Amino acid sequence: MSSSSLRVAVAQVGTPQFDLEATLTKLEDYVNQASDAQARLIVFPEAFIGGYPKNSSFGCVIGARTPEGREEFARYHKGAILVPGPVTDRLANLSKSKDIFLVVGVIEREEITGTLYCSVIYIDPDQGYVGKHRKVMPTGTERLCWGFGDGSTLPVVKNRDGHRIGATICWETYMPLLRSFMYSKGVQIFCTPTVDHRDSWQSTIQHVAMEGRCFVLSACQFTRQKDYPEGHAGSDLDGGDKEALRSLGGSAIVSPLGQVLAGPLREKEGLLVTDLDLDEIIQGKLDLDPIGHYARPDIFGLVVNESENNFNKSSGGASSSAPSADN
Repeated sequence: MSSSSLRVAVAQVGTPQFDLEATLTKLEDYVNQASDAQARLIVFPEAFIGGYPKNSSFGCVIGARTPEGREEFARYHKGAILVPGPVTDRLANLSKSKDIFLVVGVIEREEITGTLYCSVIYIDPDQGYVGKHRKVMPTGTERLCWGFGDGSTLPVVKNRDGHRIGATICWETYMPLLRSFMYSKGVQIFCTPTVDHRDSWQSTIQHVAMEGRCFVLSACQFTRQKDYPEGHAGSDLDGGDKEALRSLGGSAIVSPLGQVLAGPLREKEGLLVTDLDLDEIIQGKLDLDPIGHYARPDIFGLVVNESENNFNKSSGGASSSAPSADN
């Protein structure tokens, strides 16, 4: 396969009962499947490691919290991982042994503060852990349990062939300026780990592919009630049916001109595999390049603050940096 070609895979899987070891075993199984299919990159869904707490309220309403909700949150917190840390080291070894680049949705635990983030990690077979992206805008009541990422974790990373890989997570993909920033970094493989299983998400990823003239790899969770921990919220829905569907999937791979190359996969777990021809990106830019000849920088500009929003600065207090201009 030439350097302009890349075989990729998307895993449509759920987090088995928020159990870390069982989740890593499932991840390894899917990496093995992708490797056997000769894929060189695989994308896993949002919050795959750690779990997406669908239907959870953690005992919170406006003005009140319950002890039981705090206990539930503490259990959820224990399943989050440090990034980098022991789990990323394990994934680096797996990536190297199978010669495959990993893009994985995780729940990250900040070591000092304990804050949780919905993140994506990048694991390279040659270099190991090479970066992460923290979701900059958790959606709705996700803001109850997850912190807000900042501009310091918006990388577009390269694999050994120089293909540029980036990610936005679920609904933050609807943020037009975030997409513009990704395009400004020349993203070629735009990954969208998600739990949005609605038909409308298909329109979103096709739009992103065409707007950015990039390939979009969308990995969605597939779950049934039995995939959540015992007593998890929603266990009394559908008459307590443990086989009841909770996340229906819809994972897909889309070309720079909006063609659906694989998927959408629905109502079952599975792996999508297809070959990308990176030359199609250039073909698409014949008539539309959102940061090149189709841009109007004399009229529009993008300002991005890529500094870390860290309360404990080395100077001993909070400080801020002036936003840097991009484009």
